[in-house]
Amino acid sequence: MPHIATPPGVHPTREPATQGFVFNHVMLRVADIRASLDFYTRVLGFSLVDERHFEEAKFSLYFLAILDEGETIPEDPAERRDWLARQKSVLELTHNHGSETDGTVYHDGNSEPRGFGHLAIAVPDIHAACARFEELGVPFQKRLTDGRMKSIAFIKDPDGYWVEIIQLTKVA
Repeated sequence: MPHIATPPGVHPTREPATQGFVFNHVMLRVADIRASLDFYTRVLGFSLVDERHFEEAKFSLYFLAILDEGETIPEDPAERRDWLARQKSVLELTHNHGSETDGTVYHDGNSEPRGFGHLAIAVPDIHAACARFEELGVPFQKRLTDGRMKSIAFIKDPDGYWVEIIQLTKVA
């Protein structure tokens, strides 16, 4: 692994107690679950891998992941939960029932006060992906032709969250 300078605050070695930890998921609150599920499954290629509904508390959770070709999700609910906990890079969408019609708007983190910034998706052909997003009418925050960084684009999901689009590097 190449050596990089260690900035202040970075522990030089991994704590043994953290062995086996997996960065599993990030959660976004969404107002219109149908629009969000359509965006993440049809536009970005995620698969819905689990969902949980809490009718009394009036919210639902939807777990999405980009699966490898032929990868299967366990049918048994207990096995699926264990499988899901071991996955990397899962997206959890939280939908508060009624938010699709009550005018709820969630803060995307990119206006004041700033906080959360964006998700990122690596694609095999960034030009083809961006052309497809254009054809689908996906809103852009930044096109490839905008600004100084011509190798990345940002699109917006139905709630205005930014999704950075980056090019997968070619393996020789």
